Parts: sequence; structure tokens; C-alpha cells
Amino acid sequence: MAIARRRSRLTVAAILMVAAAFLMAACGLGSGGSAKAGAATAPAAHFRVSPMLRPSGRALGVVDDKTPWQYGIVTTFSKEAGRAPDIREYYSSWGDDFDTEGNAFLWQHGQLPMMALVPSGISLADIAKGKEDAYIRRLAGQIAAYDGPLALSFGGEMNGPWNSWGPRHSKTADFVASWKRVHDVFTAQGVTNVIWVWTPHVVDSGTTAKLRPYYPGSAYVDWVGLIGYYGPIDGTAFSSLFTPTLRQIAGFSSKPVLIAETGVAQSDRKEAHIRDLFQGAAKAGVIGLVWYDQRKDWPGSKQLMDWRISTSVGALAAFQVESTRNGFGHSFKSG
Repeated sequence: MAIARRRSRLTVAAILMVAAAFLMAACGLGSGGSAKAGAATAPAAHFRVSPMLRPSGRALGVVDDKTPWQYGIVTTFSKEAGRAPDIREYYSSWGDDFDTEGNAFLWQHGQLPMMALVPSGISLADIAKGKEDAYIRRLAGQIAAYDGPLALSFGGEMNGPWNSWGPRHSKTADFVASWKRVHDVFTAQGVTNVIWVWTPHVVDSGTTAKLRPYYPGSAYVDWVGLIGYYGPIDGTAFSSLFTPTLRQIAGFSSKPVLIAETGVAQSDRKEAHIRDLFQGAAKAGVIGLVWYDQRKDWPGSKQLMDWRISTSVGALAAFQVESTRNGFGHSFKSG
């Protein structure tokens, strides 16, 4: 459910980063160069995410298409869920600048920012070939300047044919190569505050592609993030919605699993589905669950679905009770 965002305004810090990029280009380190070129051109991040990579608890998060500064979703979710979210996920389009102040605001208020970077309007092959290195370096510098953690998902739902970077639109090898390119440039820039989250859609009737060919490798991934919804087409039980995908992933990755985007559509079974989701997720040992608390068309159709937890008193009660009963609520600030 990636949603394109308008290009954010450049902050003073971002302008300085752009200026630095021009100086780098003048020194022969411009777009298309080696990912290792200019390894010391951006300030190394002071914050290190290494202690956060194996959480001891289960986080509860919320995602929508608003910017980090649009804090209403956090306020509403906190009131309805009975506790503040531990993760605040949002979308950012390729070419957008990183909102340093907005992400710092989230972290200061107890939310781990999670940015889903959407490669819309760009060729994965071009990214893989280094043609977008100037932007990647700029973004890496901006994220390094933010002295806090960021969970970063690049090209989520890469196995979804509805995405321009998915099957029938882009080659699997180009996705893997582009992921590695972004990761390598960040590493060369000395960025230590990013948690790399690989986020396929669950394998179902609409996403039948094998996942292993899309996996960049354990050296390039910190968390596996799954996207899947209880809805009218697929998703009537955790055992059918998530378990088959979890088993497939277990064959090639031992990384912690985060349900990075999920929701339960309004129906006469919504309460039961919410209970099943939390119970199934806890039993599966995931490190967290991020809820899409919005109304939105079902992917590939114009059928409007209501995923909000407040669609009924029963749904709201089921969410509050089951999230607490199954131990969802883990502050990353407390380790």
C-alpha cells in the first residue's frame, strides 16, 4: 500500500548536504561512481542501532501516509489502543529529502521512526548501476545527521505485481542489486543508525512469486518485515495468511520478523480476526506488529476497506485486550 509523497521542502541542513554533493561532484565523486567512492564525505552517525537489532519484547506500531510531523495518527492511535505506539511508520518517495526534525520529534516522543522508501518513478536497474548514487549519498548524509535510529524499508512489497518494482515490471536481480547498492552507499558514508527492514508481501493468491530470489542476503538485512491484511480476498486466519510465508522465509533467513504492515477489514468477523492476529503473531515469535489504521481501497480494486481499530466497540475492545494480553508494547528507548 505504498503511497507517493510530495517532495519535502529542503531544510537548512538538507541545503548544506546538497552543497556538499556539488563539491563531491567537482572532485570526481558524482553520480555513477563507485559506492565506495567518497566513503568519508558524510558525517558518521553518532547513534548506533546494534543494541536494538534483537528486541526483547514485542512492539506495537502504527502506519499511515502522513509525514512524521502530522502527529494526529499517533494521538488518535494512543487514545484508542490504550497506549502510545512504539513504531511510527510512514512513506517517502524516491527523491524526497529526509525530514531530520520530524523524525527526531518522533524519537523524542518514544516512537521508533520507520520510513518505507518507495522507488516509484525510477528504474531499479539505474539504481543498481549507480546512476542514483548522488541522491543516495544525500539521503545517507541527511539520515546520518539525525542523531537517532531509523528503521528503513526499501521497495516494500517487491513481490507484488501492482508495484512498478514488482514482478512483470522489474527483474528480481535488479531489485537485489539496487537494495545492495543503497545499503553499500550508506555503509560507505559511515551510517550506523539504520535498521534495514526487508518487507515482502505475504505469499497469497495475488503474490505467488518465490521470496528467496528477492532476498539480498543476511549481511544486508537486519529485520524481515511482512505485509499482510485480513480482508475479503486473502486472510481469514494467521495460519493461512502469515504462517506459509514465515515457513518459506525460515528456509533462508533467521532474522527477527516484524509484521510491518497489517490490518483487519471491517466485517462481522473483525473481532475474531483481531484476536487471531495477535494470538498468532505472539505464538510465531514476531518482534512487533504495525497497524494500518486507515480507510483505503483494497490493492488492485476500488473496493474501499475500513482497517481502523475503532470501526466498532467490539473491534476496539478486542484490539486493546489482545494486544495487552499477548505482550505487545515495547519501548525501544528502554532496550
